[in-house]
Amino acid sequence: MSPTPPPRPSPHPRSVLVVGAGLAATQTVGALRGAGFAGHVRVLGAEGVPPYDRPPLSKHLLDRSTPAWLAQEVGVDLAELADHVDLASPATGLTVTADGVRVRTERDEHHADVLVVASGAHAARPSAWSDAEVLHTAADAARLRERLRPGDRLVVVGAGWVGAEVAGVAARAGVHVEVVEAGAAPLAGALGERVGALTVAWYDEHGIRLRTGATVAAVRPDGVTLGDGSTLRADVVLAAVGARPATGWVGDALPREPDGALRVDEGFAVLGAPRHVRAVGDVTLRRSARHGWVPGGHWDGALRDPATLVDDLLVPGSGALPDRAPYVFSTQLGRDLTLFGQPARDDDVVLRGDPAAGGWTAVWYRPGADTVTGVLTVDRPRDVGAARRLFTGPALPTLARAVVADPDRPLRV
Repeated sequence: MSPTPPPRPSPHPRSVLVVGAGLAATQTVGALRGAGFAGHVRVLGAEGVPPYDRPPLSKHLLDRSTPAWLAQEVGVDLAELADHVDLASPATGLTVTADGVRVRTERDEHHADVLVVASGAHAARPSAWSDAEVLHTAADAARLRERLRPGDRLVVVGAGWVGAEVAGVAARAGVHVEVVEAGAAPLAGALGERVGALTVAWYDEHGIRLRTGATVAAVRPDGVTLGDGSTLRADVVLAAVGARPATGWVGDALPREPDGALRVDEGFAVLGAPRHVRAVGDVTLRRSARHGWVPGGHWDGALRDPATLVDDLLVPGSGALPDRAPYVFSTQLGRDLTLFGQPARDDDVVLRGDPAAGGWTAVWYRPGADTVTGVLTVDRPRDVGAARRLFTGPALPTLARAVVADPDRPLRV
């Protein structure tokens, strides 16, 4: 496929096909109708259930037995706004032409002027780990909830966002939990080893045994074998080792990254494809003037980015598009965490507050400079709004390190 996109089609499409039925898809349909789009809208889902919110799957795994339906959570009802909603018709193939698209399912082929790829992600699980549970869908949560009982032994492989959340929820419910993490510290991939190490004590507080620097050689129905040959017995094993964009169905019709992501511009047009092909949510790798390339996979992006996509689709070139800062929130092991921005592995870190005494904040800087790349708050709500405001300008903010190091001074430029 030529890397140069064809000429821009008419800005007035007659039909839009949305592949996916999660938050990003729901918000896309809501934004289309909210912008006055009166054309035909079809939605193809894969799970066979109405759209629901994913964060409660881990945060409320054991105290919420039904999904948090998006019709109530965000007030957008696909059944009312879309012309056709097929919740159990996963896409299986794609053909892109200069003036439209054709999407295949097992039973039908659907044509549209515009395609929005919002097919989300799937949990990563090595093929040899078939005995491990995963947690990404409502069906996954229901199965895991059914299997976990007080007194059971749970081994969680991966101390990332989901792994930490489930470990804490399960431990509070009387489950014996061990967490196995290949990295040197929990959340090291997102926060780096120094900041990730500050969360280790939280596991001890909840009676969770944490093993860092430990790899898994095999998963069995009754436990796992570690790379050093030792074994951990378990009634349930949860693989919480990340997620991958669910774009296998597009085949070679669109250029994909090695992990399956689709590169998009500021208006969520897929790069290397005609501009009537858009993508939003977990499937994307978004171009940001402030942060570089921003991977999808976070709730805030799925909530807010569809409005930008629709604005650029229906009225292209009408004005500057928003450059939303990456944002992650997590409730884990008795703490509330928010992460703004996109720190790099070799960035400098300045702490404000004492992690051993209560709430604290970590601020990342480009090495040797006062340019802020990311802010993590832990039980420090006074810094949350300030951190969000830091990343609203056209470029990364500059903030004196002495200001950040003093927890009594406001976190602002």
